[in-house]
Amino acid sequence: MPLNIAIQMDHIATISIAGDTSFALALEAQRRGHKLFHYTPDRLSMRGKQVTAWLEELRVRDEQDSHFTLGEPVRTDLSQMDVVLLRQDPPFDMNYITTTHMLERIHPQTLVVNDPAWVRNSPEKIFVMDFPDLMPETLITKDPQEVAAFRKEFGDIIVKPLYGNGGAGIFHLHEADRNLSALLEMFGQMFREPFIVQRYLKEVRKGDKRIILIDGEPVGAINRVPAEHDSRSNMHVGGRAEKTDLTTREREICARIGPSLRERGFILVGIDVIGDYLTEINVTSPTGVREVKRFGGADIAALFWDSVEDKRR
Repeated sequence: MPLNIAIQMDHIATISIAGDTSFALALEAQRRGHKLFHYTPDRLSMRGKQVTAWLEELRVRDEQDSHFTLGEPVRTDLSQMDVVLLRQDPPFDMNYITTTHMLERIHPQTLVVNDPAWVRNSPEKIFVMDFPDLMPETLITKDPQEVAAFRKEFGDIIVKPLYGNGGAGIFHLHEADRNLSALLEMFGQMFREPFIVQRYLKEVRKGDKRIILIDGEPVGAINRVPAEHDSRSNMHVGGRAEKTDLTTREREICARIGPSLRERGFILVGIDVIGDYLTEINVTSPTGVREVKRFGGADIAALFWDSVEDKRR
């Protein structure tokens, strides 16, 4: 049965289709005969119990620089949609959180993916703290004394924003680096929230693995190797993607977290693993689907829509 699907995302004109998971999901949905609509978060409104958005009918093509066509915007009650994909990129700020409150009003009558209430209650760098034995040593704080003591205990550390994304604002500080105080001062001016501090994992030089899970089960992975002079492996900051398989340890990690993902109704999740350690659980707009398929892995977009269609029956 064809579905009416609205995608809440950053404007489709701004994406790079070669590695964009939202675009991959749209392509597969269109191939299956579903009807697509596009809107950006700023076009979302709530009046009383009614949640509306200015939807534009969407057609997609896997052609660089000619990858979409949009129809005229029409103010639409989102409860008329079968599915809404919550796919705008973080930062996970109050604007993002507010959209989850609004979309919660229509879910599950309209299936919102991922579940907006659980997205709101599962910040990616805090949710992962439910599994401390799977993680490198991690501290969440704004207290400079706590950060200094943590570095004294573990040596090299990573400092990053708690609600950042895409490798932005990630710093690797050596044990003797004299910039820690200045960095914390700068973070304090930029962010009201605490910071996240982790023991540096030297295994990152071999790659930061993105593993994709559908309904709590691993379905594919890609390894992301940082550039020679960068500690970040994110591909849009210079990381290199390479083919990979799951290790026994990575399968153990997926088996441990899978029940929690299913309990929260998370259909599409991307986790990050460095060496033997889980570092993040990405539930907002996880990426990596196109890279997995490009390297001969599973067609995760197809597996995703198999799951969604089954839930809408």
